[in-house]
Amino acid sequence: MYRAPVDEIAHTLKSVAGLRKAIDDGRFNDLGEDLVDAILTEAGRFASDEVAPLNEIGDTHGAVLKDGAVTMPPGWKELYQNWIAGGWNGLTGDEAYGGQGLPMLLSVAALEMWNSGSLAFGIGPTLTMGAVEALEKHATDALKDKYLEKLVTGEWMGTMNLTEPQAGSDLNALKSRAEPAGDGTYRIFGQKIFITYGEHDFTDNIIHLVLARLPDAPPGTRGISLFLVPKFFVGDDGSLGDRNDVFCSGMEHKLGIHASPTCTMIYGDGKFGDEPGAVGWLIGEENRGLACMFTMMNNARLAVGMQGVAIAETATQKAIAYAKDRTQGRAPRHTGEGMSPIIEHPDVARMLMTMKALTQGARAISYSCAEALDMARVSEGEEARAWAERAGLITPIAKAFSTDIGLEVASLGVQVHGGMGFIEETGAARFLRDARIAPIYEGTNGIQAIDLVMRKLPLSGGTAVTALIADFKADSEAARASNSKQMAGVAEALDRAIADLETATEYLQSAVSEGRQTDALTGATPYLRLFGLTATTAMLARGALADPDAPEAAARTSLARFAAINLAPETSGLAAIVTTGAASLDTADAALA
Repeated sequence: MYRAPVDEIAHTLKSVAGLRKAIDDGRFNDLGEDLVDAILTEAGRFASDEVAPLNEIGDTHGAVLKDGAVTMPPGWKELYQNWIAGGWNGLTGDEAYGGQGLPMLLSVAALEMWNSGSLAFGIGPTLTMGAVEALEKHATDALKDKYLEKLVTGEWMGTMNLTEPQAGSDLNALKSRAEPAGDGTYRIFGQKIFITYGEHDFTDNIIHLVLARLPDAPPGTRGISLFLVPKFFVGDDGSLGDRNDVFCSGMEHKLGIHASPTCTMIYGDGKFGDEPGAVGWLIGEENRGLACMFTMMNNARLAVGMQGVAIAETATQKAIAYAKDRTQGRAPRHTGEGMSPIIEHPDVARMLMTMKALTQGARAISYSCAEALDMARVSEGEEARAWAERAGLITPIAKAFSTDIGLEVASLGVQVHGGMGFIEETGAARFLRDARIAPIYEGTNGIQAIDLVMRKLPLSGGTAVTALIADFKADSEAARASNSKQMAGVAEALDRAIADLETATEYLQSAVSEGRQTDALTGATPYLRLFGLTATTAMLARGALADPDAPEAAARTSLARFAAINLAPETSGLAAIVTTGAASLDTADAALA
């Protein structure tokens, strides 16, 4: 059974992602470490004792659609009500609307724990939090006053409606339409697919954020607007009224996250209301909807990165527990009688250390992304711009690297279990099934890599990426100066990884600036992994050095050393792929015909 690693989460927040320094500098008002520890402890208890026990029933029972209504698995509605009663939905929400105004760092740490307890549960509130941020930044005061408080508290949930049958990642093909009604509202018509928590029985209202085109909109993404479309109309006094003309027509049967209802939504079919057309209200400006939606999408991308961390943590815990209990053969160093626990066998130990190192690296990267978002919010001028650019740079890495790691670690977990890992009763297979969606939704990982190379590397003429690499160099220098032979070896491996990262970065920057698009796009995915592995090595070193007298210091040093020897060397091969791989696709047509 999952137990939240509260101490390691707290250490990563405070000593790797910089929360302790921000608190000491007074960046988060009166927030102190005692409150941080209390929040993390209670979140860990709730995730371990209340969310995780319902994960299996969520997987086996799933969400059920009947006559347009979705019923969640037994116990899940009560779980959600207990969750919002604890104030968890409003951790970062505006205090004026019932939120707690806490840093994003605490929110992502809690998100990790909810998703470790159950990925299918954790993804729902993620979209509500994203809807809150989109409304806070772009909606009119009237819409904020009517909808924000109940979204912040979680009494209502929100959704994100982008995808259509013909328009997945390419929103240029979006066809849903919005017609002005002449009274300040719009009538929305269209079909949306893959809508997470599009229908459910957790809350008595669901607030859909929907992308659609106006009649005179310009073509492509420049002609998309964003609309708020409630399931039930809301009166001026906050009471619920008639049903809006929107409903769930179908629910997908998926490889994993079975308890998360993935819905096909129909807008404007005439099923509800006196006249066809779902009534919606414009968010932001006409034809500027994509900019508004990106506020929500960027929030969701970091949250999905946390899902990768979460599933990796759970899979690692289960694999280590199994490896300690399962006996097989005699390991080389085994001194007792009988067979050895398989954790003593070198190859199993290597797999488990790989799982731990990748999980901790992905956690540190994702928390550092949250740190940048927080610091951009509390800073001004040039400092705010620099932090915002760092957040933009790290976001695709946090989403893609972490979710790739979640899948990789879950697969290793199945391998550690051996034949029993392929049997559903152990639960290891469930983690692998659930993990598979995370590299796909909220922008596939290939798209994240393209975003990193084409849009984020050029930020401020490359100074954003140079500044982040400089931080990795500082980690290497600190390891070298630590008077630890083990950490000196980490520094040497990190130096080589950083050199590979710089070589690949310079190549891709040249490719982008010179218009060599194929070269840049071919190298994007291996470059993102190269970046993630270098960051992992640097941040594990940072964590090991942060508190050398702590009881966990020896374990953290061991993990940093393992990553330096076993993971960091991959960067040289990745750098070669980035800089020479494009030519190997020149004749791909012949092989793929």
